[in-house]
Amino acid sequence: MGATGAVGQQMKVQLEKRNFPAGEILFLASSRSAGQEIEFKGKTYIVQEAVPESFEGVDIALFSAGGSISEKFAPEAVKRGAVVIDNTSAFRMDPEVPLVVPEVNKKDMRLHNGIISNPNCSTIQMVCALQPLKEQFGLSKVVVSTYQAVSGAGIGAINELKDQAADFDNAKQADASVLPVKSADKHYPIAFNAIPQIDVFADNGYTLEEMKMINETKKIMHDDKLSVAATCVRLPVVTGHSESVYVELEGAPSVEEVKQAIAEAAGVELMDDPSQQLYPMPLMAEGLDEVFVGRIRQDPDNPQGFHLWVVSDNLVKGAALNSVQIAESLIEEKIV
Repeated sequence: MGATGAVGQQMKVQLEKRNFPAGEILFLASSRSAGQEIEFKGKTYIVQEAVPESFEGVDIALFSAGGSISEKFAPEAVKRGAVVIDNTSAFRMDPEVPLVVPEVNKKDMRLHNGIISNPNCSTIQMVCALQPLKEQFGLSKVVVSTYQAVSGAGIGAINELKDQAADFDNAKQADASVLPVKSADKHYPIAFNAIPQIDVFADNGYTLEEMKMINETKKIMHDDKLSVAATCVRLPVVTGHSESVYVELEGAPSVEEVKQAIAEAAGVELMDDPSQQLYPMPLMAEGLDEVFVGRIRQDPDNPQGFHLWVVSDNLVKGAALNSVQIAESLIEEKIV
């Protein structure tokens, strides 16, 4: 569902790349996208308009077409026997819906009542880096600042960045109609800029993106007492989110022990050699599956505090890949 969107297209890439064991596949979208052609494993498929009856006989439904679409069609898919893996925020904090990152909490899939939620892209990459630290040393506090790519805001934001970047001399007055939030009263150029607002503001002064990271992290890690704070910033990067993460561990390991824990974690690659200027960057992470972690340092004033730099492709592991991994895990665990 949402086959023609940026994440939907990446889902198709991941299904093909990973040789997902599908006997039959349907590509669904809204009426305005219906009729488009999609190539998959050497065959041409026609995108169909999604209707409730589309889900008859479907085992697994991957949703990435916006929250309102998920709210409308996910119950219809479940009613017809499908397990929905939803990439929107529609059900993430529903206590009846598991919020899953397979490397972190795969067992939660068994608690599903027809819907499994894919977390926010920024949350996914961060918890992949946090989980091995929590398991080995205990985790008490997380403070994260994100540096997020415009692709997280859709194709309109990408196009606006391209247009603005081509007009360097007019940077301050560049036309802007998408960021920070399309529905907001004010818009700011993203080229040559940093916008400390992603999504709208809540009454507590945090944006909804920041609150997603706070609440989702606690839910995924099953720890309501975990201290989490977030500041989310949009940068003029096309693809790949970066995060500066400060953690306080319950133990007091060495930097080398923290690095070893990260290096051994599933889905995570340690990239940390300051002597060779080796550290993760969004440009090098684009199109890759892994969550990359580097710049690991002990806090100079707190032996239990460590700083990490975490980078991942927000359209791959942050969305499409995680959804496909959940689908694979449903099959491997014989849940579907």
